Amino acid sequence: MLVAVVSDDGSWHGSGRWQDVRPDGTPAGAPVRVADLPAAIAAREAAEHPRWLWAATTEGYPTLLRAGVRVRRCHDVELTEALLLGHAGRWGEPRALAAARARLTGAPVPADPPPRLPQPPGFAQGALFEAMSGPPAAAGSGVLEALAQVYADQHARIGATGQPGRFALLVAAESAGALVGAEMGHAGLPWRADIHDQLLRELLGAPQPVGPPRRLAELTAEINEAFGVRGLHPDSPAEVLRAFSRAGIEVPNTRAWVLRQVEHPAVKPLLEYKELYRIWTAHGWAWRDAWISEGRFRPEYVPGGVVSGRWATRGGGALQVPKVVRRAVVADPGWRFVVADAGQLEPRVLAAVSGDSRLARAGAAGDLYAALATDSFGGDRAKAKIALLGAMYGQTGGAAIPALAVLRQSYPTAFEYVEAAARTGEAGGLVRSWLGRTCPPASTAWRDAGLEPPEEGGSAEPQGGAPGRARGRFTRNFVIQATAAEWALVLLATLRTALEGLRAELVLFVHDEVGVHCPAEEAEAVAEAVRVSAGRAGELLFGDTAVRFPLDVSIVECYADAK
Repeated sequence: MLVAVVSDDGSWHGSGRWQDVRPDGTPAGAPVRVADLPAAIAAREAAEHPRWLWAATTEGYPTLLRAGVRVRRCHDVELTEALLLGHAGRWGEPRALAAARARLTGAPVPADPPPRLPQPPGFAQGALFEAMSGPPAAAGSGVLEALAQVYADQHARIGATGQPGRFALLVAAESAGALVGAEMGHAGLPWRADIHDQLLRELLGAPQPVGPPRRLAELTAEINEAFGVRGLHPDSPAEVLRAFSRAGIEVPNTRAWVLRQVEHPAVKPLLEYKELYRIWTAHGWAWRDAWISEGRFRPEYVPGGVVSGRWATRGGGALQVPKVVRRAVVADPGWRFVVADAGQLEPRVLAAVSGDSRLARAGAAGDLYAALATDSFGGDRAKAKIALLGAMYGQTGGAAIPALAVLRQSYPTAFEYVEAAARTGEAGGLVRSWLGRTCPPASTAWRDAGLEPPEEGGSAEPQGGAPGRARGRFTRNFVIQATAAEWALVLLATLRTALEGLRAELVLFVHDEVGVHCPAEEAEAVAEAVRVSAGRAGELLFGDTAVRFPLDVSIVECYADAK
């Protein structure tokens, strides 16, 4: 059963309305008003586990979680609208319920409201935000009607896609991911502030009332001495580049891999400074004070926040916690982390989606690169890895040239799969993931995918040349990375269901790594559930394929100890 639901005042902790809806979006009964929306949702969830139809999971589900209410399934109108707009080549158009309904009725399409700013846990965000924003413009039964109308339209548009079964799976997984993201933000990642402080002091020295900590000050002095200058700020790339230039060394930028190729006494302290400065500014004492509350780190996850479908976060840097800082992520007493990482995920995805039977046979092995090496590269695993990564990422120069020639000859179907995606991108066309997520048009892909834009005054639609080749590299990888993100999302949704009835909580999801916090006595059962869910995700996406998706699973007390 599908149930459209709305809060009367937008708060989701007072009264509200719901209405049963048929699978085609037509109403299956009259609207029902309930005085206590969280309690009513909890009661109906316990009785029948309907699929809740709402405008956006982020609007109400966090409030329901704070009231102790969890739901099993939902249809997120906003996330679905974004997927369908992208599929139609209209990536980036307004996707909120109001915009979707306006397109249906021919009314002017309003812009989406701006995203909420990052709000650390110490900030009293709920009441203040609600007071500032007020109730939605159209509350009550009007929103129920809009939900039903938009859902019916979305249902029809999903059916009109080239692969409606696959696209429906993408929609369901995206909505399930929104539930998981809210639940992970509510549960929080266990975090020991005292250990965090200790490791920061070990790395940086004691915090100072003003200015950087001791170790950064020492490194600054070493760098200035090495350059024979005074007053150089190592965190300023422009100043560092000028210092190298005065020393007769021209470098294009101050990235670590560039500096490692330079022979100069300033390089060693500069590399250490860059690493420690990043820790101090991104995950130092100020970050700890802002984001760690009651022994938990609670970021706001944004499912589908990247064009490939990977997640993002609003503030907190949850997807970029340095390895050394992970020492502060310690399970509660008597609890453990079960951390699972999907090795060689993108090469295995290529084997599954391309239909290359020879590569699929290699994908059945525990080490795909070793299997490739034995099959076609004379046992040279490194060469096999260079070839496969080069094909997926468009690295076609240097040592990759002879390796790619072997790959093209031995696995022509897989090679052509990514080559075709690259040619489409170079011509300004659109490519899709296995389930149907669509890349942005050429005019917007540069800004939103991190690629270099065309030169000023040039064409926004890349047709050949350097911009076209850059877009080709983007689309070549998009078809693989976006599908890998789908596999990980289906894994997450499947695992969430498998964990029902346990005390275990999903607390971590970083691209192809998932973490569960659970009582020690549940750890082995959780580890098995993760493995089973990985296999199930492969089956749901790719059906009967020889490709395996093995996981490295660790049961640890500290996140840093995971494989």
